[in-house]
Order: sequence, then structure tokens, then C-alpha cells
Amino acid sequence: MFFQELRRRRVFRVAVVYAGLAFIIFQVADFTFPALHVPDWFSSAVVIVLLVGFPIAVGLAWAFDITDKRLVRTPSQKGTPKPAPLTEPDPTRQAVPGAKPPPSVVVLPFVNMSADPENEYFCDGMAEELINALTKIEDLRVVARSTAFSFKGKELDLREVGRKLNVETVLEGSVRKADNRLRVTAQLINVADGYHRWSERYDRELKDVFAIQDEIAESIVRALRVMLSEKEKRALEKVPTIDVEAYDYYLRGRKFFYEDRRKSLEFARQMFTRAIQIDSSYALAYAGIADCCSWLYMYFESTQANLREAEEASLKALELDPDLAEAHVAHGLAVSLSKRYDEAEKEFDTAIQLNPRLFEVQYFYARTCFVQGKLEKAALLFEEAYKVRPEDYQAPVFLGQTYNGLGLKEKEEAAYRRGLENALKHLDLNPDDVRAIYLGSVALIRLGEQKQGLEWASRALAMDPEDPTVLYNIACNYSLASRVEEAIDCLEKAVKAGMAQKEWIENDSDLDALRKHPRFQELLAKMK
Repeated sequence: MFFQELRRRRVFRVAVVYAGLAFIIFQVADFTFPALHVPDWFSSAVVIVLLVGFPIAVGLAWAFDITDKRLVRTPSQKGTPKPAPLTEPDPTRQAVPGAKPPPSVVVLPFVNMSADPENEYFCDGMAEELINALTKIEDLRVVARSTAFSFKGKELDLREVGRKLNVETVLEGSVRKADNRLRVTAQLINVADGYHRWSERYDRELKDVFAIQDEIAESIVRALRVMLSEKEKRALEKVPTIDVEAYDYYLRGRKFFYEDRRKSLEFARQMFTRAIQIDSSYALAYAGIADCCSWLYMYFESTQANLREAEEASLKALELDPDLAEAHVAHGLAVSLSKRYDEAEKEFDTAIQLNPRLFEVQYFYARTCFVQGKLEKAALLFEEAYKVRPEDYQAPVFLGQTYNGLGLKEKEEAAYRRGLENALKHLDLNPDDVRAIYLGSVALIRLGEQKQGLEWASRALAMDPEDPTVLYNIACNYSLASRVEEAIDCLEKAVKAGMAQKEWIENDSDLDALRKHPRFQELLAKMK
């Protein structure tokens, strides 16, 4: 193994080249020095210099590579000694005014180099798992999956990508999957000059996929010189399952889940269920089932069966892994839908303690407070969600709505402007994202741009006229524009299509223009 590492680091090649050059220099010196009447001691000095230089050259060959005309540290490989990530024993960190911002990275979707195009989900899943792992590190800013995946399938100038996202580095890679073999390449690019900070290729068996992900994450940490707490180090090393087939189904489920449609949520639930049939201890897959059921209940199918399955699956996830933040979020969301708000808030508080960088914790905790009318706390949590994911457009828009309910006009306007700015950036990369369009339309109307806001609303409605979330938010737009009858028409359709969040409707200030209308009151009375 040691000799393999010497070969990989090109130590033998450097030694041979150095010896050859040294021999040539000595021969030239031996031929020319007498003719030039150079003192004899000078020849001895040349020999000493060449001998001293040999171990230095070999040491540099071991430690560094030359890539793109730049000297970079050679990454270590599994099975060879490698330095541990820098470790900080005290996890408490205080922000210092004027201090240098933390290092930042965007993990782009990995390119599918396999013969089978169906392996796309596996490549996406590997990139997403890296994002999730790196997000757990407090002193590292990681661009969210939704933003990073906006660049999927596009011709990229990596330096331009980095500048658009205001990040220091870009990680790109590719995956070739064939039978039980896996080839993964990854490289970390410095945005400022386009040079490599780190790069590596892994030729392994499929079962080594977890080790590959771990090694890539650790290499990024070392390349960016991030200080890790012991808790963060353990989080990076944690493997959610050791069964590759179960992991494969989990990745398929995540791909469907992000499509955010009724059918895709049902497919996602099936994939997560298949994962736990293979590995009954897969806590993340149980949390995935719970989230699918909660989303189906909220927006598409408000049945007690969905509510019950969401709670049972999230409890199983907690039983298997009490330290899994995603499981606490899943359970908190599930019990909040049963109006057990105290229990939900305890779950969210626990999740924040476990992983304060998990956007979903702050976001769903804020929504839970909002439906209870706890607007001050909801505002604080939406602010925290925005800090965790500063490129997000959802949290700022809901924050503006919350400040409106609190009567804080200046803060409301600032939040809506943030939300609109982020929605515009998101739509520049994802022009067909209907959620960004309808939430952006609310922000436009709130900011006095009613004509443009209603144009955006019409565009969203034309894209997906049967989706209950689209219908609900168009109702909000019409309400803000005092088009009351049209607003109630859309709201009735949304509820009929599965919108089940009565408490949200009761606290949504966007619908204030409808409150005294008999049709609105009748609709609320019919809801559970």
C-alpha cells in the first residue's frame, strides 16, 4: 500500500528525473570547470547541493501536485495516513465584528457519465448528500440544494457561477456507475482565479459510496481550512445506512420528493418504503415517509390515514436515531398538523440543538408559530431561516407577511424586497418554478406593483391551474388586489383540491379583505 501511495504521488518519477538531471549537471561541471579554472572545492560544493536537494525534491513530490500551473497539496487516499480535519474542542463560536466571512462553497449536481441515463438520480443524490453533510458545519457557508441544482444541465463558467452565488469555491464532479463499480471524480475550484484547490478520482466498488462521500467532504474541509468541533466531526463520519441498495431507493425517493406534486410525493413514499424493507433501521427513510405523508395531508389529501402514518413513521425514525435532527423536524411537523403545538415546538427546539444549520427546522417552526398567531416568535424564526439560507425567497416573503400582521411596516417592506430580489434571482435560473412566481407576485403587490404582481399571478395559474398551493396563493393575490369574488373562487377550489391548513387561513393577513364575506365564513366553518 505504501509503494502504491508513492506511485500515486509521483515520488518515483520525481526521484528518477532528479537523479537524471543531477547526473547531467555533474557531467557538465566535470567537463567545463577545469577549462574555466574553477577551484576544486566548487565541484565538491555542487555535489553536496545536489545530494541535499534530493530529499527536498522527494518531500515536495509527496506533499504537492502541480495542477493548472499552480502548486496544490496532494490529497490523501483511503488506506493511507491522512491528516485529520482541524479540530476545535470548544464548539461555542462568537461572531467578531469586521471579521473575515466564513469560507463558502456551492456543490453543483454531479454529471452522469454512466451509459444508463436513469442513473441521474444517483448522481444528484451524491451531490445532495455532500450538501447535507457540509451544511452541518457552522463555520462553512454552503449554498442550498435548490439553488445549486438550478445550474443542472447548463453550460457553466464555474467562476461566473461562483460570482453569481457570492461563494469562494465551487465543487463539481461526475459519476460513472456500472454494475457494482463506481468511478467518481471531484474537483474544488477557486472562484477568484479558476485554479484547483483540490481534485481526486475514486475507482471503487459501489459499496464504497459512503466512504467516497466522507472523503470528499473531509477533503473540502481541509482545503478550506475549516475548524471542526468534535460534534461536527462525528456528524461528518456518521453513515445513515450501510446497505447500498437501501441507499439507492432512498435517493430515488428524494428525487421524487423534490418534484413537490401529489403523484411524485406518492412515488417518493413508495421508494422510502422500499428502502426500509431492505434496511429496517434506516431512520432517514422513515423521516422521508413522514414528510411525504405530512405534505400530502397539508396540500392534497387531508385524511386521517396520512396524518397517522406521518406520526408513526416519524416516531420510528426517532426510536432508531434520537440524535437525527431530520427525524425531530418530521415528528414536529406531523404533530403540529394534529394541533399538538406544545409537542411540536419541543421537537423543533431539539432539532435546533442538534443541527441549527438545518433550514427546515427554522422554517417549519416559524410556520407552526404563525398558525398559532405567535407572530413575534414566527418573525424571529423566519429571520433565522433566512440567515441559514440567505438565497431563499420563501422565508423573507412569509417574514414580510408576519411583519404585516405585527404592523411593522418598515420591516415588512424590507422583508418583501428581500424575498422579491431572491425570487428574481431564482427565476433567472429556474424560469418555470411556479412557487417562486406566485410568492414573488405576493411580494410585488405588497410593494405597490399591483399590475406586475397580477401578471405574475396569471402566469402561475396558467402553469398549474389545479394545484391547491397555486390556487391558494392566487387567492391571496386577488384578495390583496380587492378582487374578492375571484379570490374566494380560487380559495374554494384550493380547499376542495386538498388544502387543509385552516389555522393558516385564519391567520393569513393576505386574506383580510375576505374575512367578512359570507362565502369565506361558510368555507372556514366547513373546514375541520
